Amino acid sequence: MVKPMLIAAVLATSSAGLSGCGYNNLQAQDEQVTASWSEVVNQYQRRADLVPNLVKVVQQYAEQEQEVFTQVAEARARAGSITVTPEVLNDPEAMERYAAAQEQMTGALSRLMAVSERYPELKSDALFQDLQAQLEGTENRIAVARNRYIQEVQGYNTTVRQFPTNITAKVFGMDTKPNFSVTDEEAISTAPSVDFGDSANTSAE
Repeated sequence: MVKPMLIAAVLATSSAGLSGCGYNNLQAQDEQVTASWSEVVNQYQRRADLVPNLVKVVQQYAEQEQEVFTQVAEARARAGSITVTPEVLNDPEAMERYAAAQEQMTGALSRLMAVSERYPELKSDALFQDLQAQLEGTENRIAVARNRYIQEVQGYNTTVRQFPTNITAKVFGMDTKPNFSVTDEEAISTAPSVDFGDSANTSAE
């Protein structure tokens, strides 16, 4: 009986010690960062999945806009070529490449949507309007997911730097994580602008 009780006491003491030094909190925050990153990736993938259908319907009315179609295809290919495993979260250069690729995709899509302004029949196409609404909803979800991820990383990095949890983080090799880099601070909380003209303004649920 003595030995099991001793083991239980040691485990309880160890657990309390880890909790007191902030280890458990660091692990919880690390998991939250990973989960929020997964949501960012999911939403960007949702946008990428919309692109082929969007390009296809635009091409039906604006075949001559080949330069825009090429830019969209190249941007989509670049974004899809970047590995988005959790390891990216600890690699500043990889994170920067991923963010830059997604920004390029945003710019290419903006140019594609601008094409519709020159083609009234395209703007009135029901499928095009539906895809526009889906894109608007996806851009909003991307903004929300990015904002949540940025906040989670800020919280985690603060814990890693603060005393005394900075000591625990150093002991267990837990370093700060790179975050999304944005030139315009408003981009953190505002979805990229998409001009839908006279089309439906309802976001996809």
